[in-house]
Amino acid sequence: MLPYLSSLPGAVALGIIWGIMGLGVFITYHILDIPDLTVDGSFATGGAVCAIIIVGGGSFWLGLLLGLIVGLVCGLITGLLHTVLDIPPILAGILTQLSLWSINQKIMGRSNISISARSFELLFSQIKVYDALWKIALIALVLVLGFYVSFGTELGASIRATGDNPRMAKAQGINTKLNIVIGLMISNGIVALSGALLAQYQGFADINMGKGAIVIGLCAVVIGLALIKRITPNFFVRMLSVVVGSVIYYLVYQTVVFFGFDTVYLKMIAAVVVALFLGVPYLNKKYFAPYFKRRKKRLVLRENEQ
Repeated sequence: MLPYLSSLPGAVALGIIWGIMGLGVFITYHILDIPDLTVDGSFATGGAVCAIIIVGGGSFWLGLLLGLIVGLVCGLITGLLHTVLDIPPILAGILTQLSLWSINQKIMGRSNISISARSFELLFSQIKVYDALWKIALIALVLVLGFYVSFGTELGASIRATGDNPRMAKAQGINTKLNIVIGLMISNGIVALSGALLAQYQGFADINMGKGAIVIGLCAVVIGLALIKRITPNFFVRMLSVVVGSVIYYLVYQTVVFFGFDTVYLKMIAAVVVALFLGVPYLNKKYFAPYFKRRKKRLVLRENEQ
């Protein structure tokens, strides 16, 4: 049991890093109501750029900054494909994602790059888990606070209005196409930043490190929002819950791996978790709630008869 408990801090650290990526998915999926598949590519792009900067002698701060910037560019490309060429958002994301696989390969020059903490100066590393944990948690908290403030501004409110009701937003004079592009840029910028953080934490960047990122992001969003659905609609709490949802996902992931479950099925488990959290509320509303309501009504009638 002790080895399992000692592995939990690492799982929490990974969960927070992927939770930052989940914040990007939250912007597109929950705020803009756009299924953006660019994240599978932009996540790896952020890691690739950060790694190549560090290997080239640059600082890890520069790697993080440039990782963020290339993520913004990735979101810009998807946004322009959707708004200018009128390509459906899901297809625009797929096109950008496919292009990024080749671009990431070209950036790194090979399939992976090592940036071990023993050879390079990094912000944190899994070698020192507890040091990495508080730094990652602080970055996540700063990002959540930053989003909370920025989405309360006029621009942020217009982006939220675009996602809630694009026709009404357009009727109010809001440039919905511009807001969609900005939202996609912010989303993929944060996703790429998360990829850069993961590359430093694990000590390498890999061409396939973003594979399945959208599923993990959806897990974080769906689990997090399900936890606080009946508690509060506060925007800050909702974003924070996304990070918590990712941590929960990785704790489950770590538990499954530790107790010897076949890792081949982990992606399938993630998909099933998302399906359950998305489908159970509907099933509850459609079948279970009416059933318990009718049952309660019958009990009340029996009590009145007696």
